[in-house]
Order: sequence, then structure tokens, then C-alpha cells
Amino acid sequence: MTALLRYQGALLLRSQRWLAPLIAYAALVAVGIRPGDPVADSLGLVAAGLVPAAAWLVRICVSVEPDAARACTAAAAGPVRVHAAALLAASTGALLAGAAAAAVAAAVALLTGDRSGTDPGRAALAGALAVAACALTGAAVGALCSRPLVRRRGHGILAATLGSLLALILAVSPARGAVSALVTAGRSGPVPLPLTALAGALLLAAGAGAAACLVAARRS
Repeated sequence: MTALLRYQGALLLRSQRWLAPLIAYAALVAVGIRPGDPVADSLGLVAAGLVPAAAWLVRICVSVEPDAARACTAAAAGPVRVHAAALLAASTGALLAGAAAAAVAAAVALLTGDRSGTDPGRAALAGALAVAACALTGAAVGALCSRPLVRRRGHGILAATLGSLLALILAVSPARGAVSALVTAGRSGPVPLPLTALAGALLLAAGAGAAACLVAARRS
């Protein structure tokens, strides 16, 4: 599995298609964080923006390999392992990007934002947990809106866009829960740690990944 992860990661990096979602995400974070805003609000924005970025990155990673090359890789290592490696490589990239953005955003927010009534250490920890929850939720959306579940590119892009939007507005979504906890805390009191949202995001990502891998095995 380690070799497959390195292979999928190398394909993603060499394609340079990862630049678009990361640049868009960085622009959102740069524009959204403003001096004087509550620290928790800024961290909530960082986490929320990662949902569509992660979904986009997963779609890129599972489709970057040409069909002929994917067939050869699946024949050698098995379709389930190959697809799982693609999903894990994309999810890892999203988590790393989110961690880097969260670190920068936390530093800027803590230096320029409104810290009244907020414990900086607890806010930073809550922001990191929210980033992880949103990255995993976005990865789940991307896994469900990519091949082999959705084969046509246009349909997949539309599904991923709608899925990311629903992930941010539906009350049952782990991403919505994590972001809401930060934003509400930014206005009403101590920052709660979104541990329940993170657990839900882990289950959602695992379920979506398993479903995609099973379909990949059946269609191989």
C-alpha cells in the first residue's frame, strides 16, 4: 500500500492539477480573514473552505491516472487497493493543505483578530479539529462524486459542487457541526472542541471510501 500511495501522490503532484483547488482555497482564506474579526470566526472560515477544496482534490486524484494505466495498476495490485490509495493520497493532501492554512490563519487571527473572551490555545485546537472534520467531509463528497460512482466529468463536477454546498448547510453534516461550533463560540463564549463532528466525519469518509472501492472492484 505504501508503494501505491507514493505512486498516486507522484501522479497528483506531477499533473499540477492540484494547483487550482489550492490556489482557490488560499485566495478564499486570504480574502476572508480580516483584522478585528473574532478568532473563532476566522478559523471557521478556514475549515469551511476546505470542504469544496478537498472534494475537488479527491476528484482530481482519482481521475488523474489514464484509463489504460489504471487498468494495469488494478490488475497488478487489485482495484480496491488502487482506488483506496488514490482516495488516501488526496485526503492526505487536503489535510496537509488545511493544516498549513490553519496554522497561518491561526497566527494571523490571533495577532490581528478579536481575542476577547477566547483562550488562544483552545481556539487553535478547536480550529485544527474543525479543519480535519471539514477535510474528511470534503473527501467523502469527492469520493461519492467521482469515478467509478460518477463517470461523466460534467455530472461529477455538478454533484461535487452540490454535495459541498449541502455539507456546509445540512444540520446533520459533520462539517456544518464543526464550523457552527466555532462561529457560535466566536460570539457567545468559550470555544467547544468539535470532537463529535470529527468522529462523524471519520465515519462518513470511511463509508464513502468503502462504497467507492466496492464499486471499483465490481466494475473492474
